[in-house]
Amino acid sequence: MIIYGKQVCLYALTHHADEVERVFIAKKGILPEALFRSFREKITFLEPKLAQSMSRGGNHQGILLEIKVPEQIPFSLMKEMSFLVVLDGLTDVGNIGAIVRTAYAMGVEGLVVSGGVSSLQLPGVIRASAGAMLDMPFAILPNIGDVLNELKQKGFGIYGAQMDGEPVSMATFKSKRVLVLGSEGSGLSKKAIRQLNKAVAVEMKRSFDSLNVSAAAAILLYRMSHAIE
Repeated sequence: MIIYGKQVCLYALTHHADEVERVFIAKKGILPEALFRSFREKITFLEPKLAQSMSRGGNHQGILLEIKVPEQIPFSLMKEMSFLVVLDGLTDVGNIGAIVRTAYAMGVEGLVVSGGVSSLQLPGVIRASAGAMLDMPFAILPNIGDVLNELKQKGFGIYGAQMDGEPVSMATFKSKRVLVLGSEGSGLSKKAIRQLNKAVAVEMKRSFDSLNVSAAAAILLYRMSHAIE
């Protein structure tokens, strides 16, 4: 798997050295001296045109890495956690990456992706999450209804983001809790809605359509990390 961009690559080199297989450099001085010495045997210098080709036209900023593909964890292990995010049909890798970055910072222990991004899009999610996706246990599962039903049976409270939900500033949450986030266009699926214990929303101070899903997720996850029953 190829990832690129200075911030995410430096994060991977610093925190996931064992997963780094090759370091490709197309800009002098891009690596701090200590990292350059540490990874010297894995470094290959590239012409800018080849680096641009490897990044498929993306902004590589002079550095690319070949890393091991992150492995999914068994759903059985995820059911033993206490704070999860479930993505229901999200497809935009930028939004997903931003959600993962916030979720990791707010103490979320695992991510379930259903009906949206595939493993083939992981490099984009890793970049958009600034590397947080490398540290987030995840599983890609096909049936959102089965996922939420099994979590409910394990004692999780299932909370879904919906515009007509209870204001999140007034809500409290079970210690075992799941935030379900719907797709950018159509919101939560009917299968997900049927499994909710409660719908929650970010109350608006002005008349406005809605927040971007990643911005709403940040507000909801902050509240869910603090307002425990």
